Amino acid sequence: MVTGGTGFLGSAVVRRLQALDADVFVPRHEDYDLRSRDDIERALANGEPAVVVHLAAVVGGIGANRENPGRFFYDNLIMGTELMERCRLAGVAKFVGIGTVCAYPKFTPVPFKEEDLWGGYPEETNAPYGLAKKMLLVQSQAYRDQYGFDAIYLLPVNLYGPGDNFDPDSSHVIPALIKKCVDAREAGEPFVEVWGSGAASREFLYVDDAAEAIVLAAERYDGRDPVNLGVGYEISIRELVELIAKLSGYTGEIRWDRTKPDGQPRRALDTSRARERFGFVASTTFEDGLRRTIQWYEAQRTRR
Repeated sequence: MVTGGTGFLGSAVVRRLQALDADVFVPRHEDYDLRSRDDIERALANGEPAVVVHLAAVVGGIGANRENPGRFFYDNLIMGTELMERCRLAGVAKFVGIGTVCAYPKFTPVPFKEEDLWGGYPEETNAPYGLAKKMLLVQSQAYRDQYGFDAIYLLPVNLYGPGDNFDPDSSHVIPALIKKCVDAREAGEPFVEVWGSGAASREFLYVDDAAEAIVLAAERYDGRDPVNLGVGYEISIRELVELIAKLSGYTGEIRWDRTKPDGQPRRALDTSRARERFGFVASTTFEDGLRRTIQWYEAQRTRR
């Protein structure tokens, strides 16, 4: 069973599982409210899963996190807590919990190592979301200790790729920038405006690589330790904007709105544990991944 299996990452995980001839059940949001204990129990009864991959989440960029801290905290916390408990009681053999890089402290030494996860408070703009998802790790370790429940916890870095959310009110940085540049190119706009100073850095993992990592972990990893999923390479937001503008053919001015926040100063992961524990190494180069994502967005605009 893949919760969030119709979403951006979830769809990629489902495709990968189906390519391996797995029987996949996806509890759709309109049929099952995963904040509801009764609905979770009904989903487990209908799907009868041996393995549950929990990807369902309420997510967004900096703006959405600032506007919805209470909702992002409650919905994500209650979904994870109730789902893992119901899975345990239903006899699910394995639970794959998907966390977030937002769980790391604001000032984590770079590259982020899993043992630094508890070294401080997360970046304020997305701390409620990050902490809610971090509780999956606490719960998975507690359930392993008390019940022998096989739950693992994975920490993917920022994702991108075809099928991403391009809604300007809730999208993350790459789809937001692609939309700005492509739309401005088509409209002949002389400039685009970008939040912050451009000094912050981020690491990005292509969605199909993330799906591969999750399936590998489900197959091969049974440990209590959290595991980073990333590429081990960071890029500044300024360099990212310049690269997206170049690949999308936008030649106008980039204007920086320094009244808006940069978010966490740096994000780059130590990815050695994923390589050592279950053999995952990302294979998509950043330029190739960006090019595919831009082409996908342009094709969607054409269809509309």
